[in-house]
Amino acid sequence: MILFYSSASPYARKVRMVAVEAGLDNLIELVVINPRDAESGLREHNPLSRVPALVTDDDVALFDSRVIVEYLDHANPGRKLIPPPGPARWETLVRGALGDGLMDASVPRRQEMARPKNEQSPDFLERMRLDTARTLNKLETITDALRTVDIGSIAVAAALGYLDYRFPDDRWRENRPKLANWLEGFSTRRSWRETLPE
Repeated sequence: MILFYSSASPYARKVRMVAVEAGLDNLIELVVINPRDAESGLREHNPLSRVPALVTDDDVALFDSRVIVEYLDHANPGRKLIPPPGPARWETLVRGALGDGLMDASVPRRQEMARPKNEQSPDFLERMRLDTARTLNKLETITDALRTVDIGSIAVAAALGYLDYRFPDDRWRENRPKLANWLEGFSTRRSWRETLPE
């Protein structure tokens, strides 16, 4: 398998963390690319030119981190990271959606802040900041559920790592001691350490 990714992408990091936790990382060739580079070869596999994109051993191109995660979990010979249909699955997927939602607010915020100051939308930036704060506050109330390593906790960890990487001045840990403590524990895992942004 070949995974096209960008080191800074929290979505790609989520996929890479899943690969490690599923014991499949040694079966995946990692190819670091710039999604905006037309010569990278990414567009041949993903017309959206976004990372991550996975090319399977059968030469099938999969994209969107949620699709890739489900594929890897299906191939996972060990304990599944996505439970079978039922209450546990929905709860896990909702936690994953909170992590993905943090990414969905943070990545566009970062892109907006990269624009010239006079072209930035203060209203958009404030909306993304508030979405992030509300999500973090919700996560503070469910840290016990995050102690199980599954797609929910992995997505949250990848999102929090992105906040630390791109927005260190946000100090998201203030007034969220349980979430900060949870991430400190999660950060000892090999999947966290081996996927840190370069």
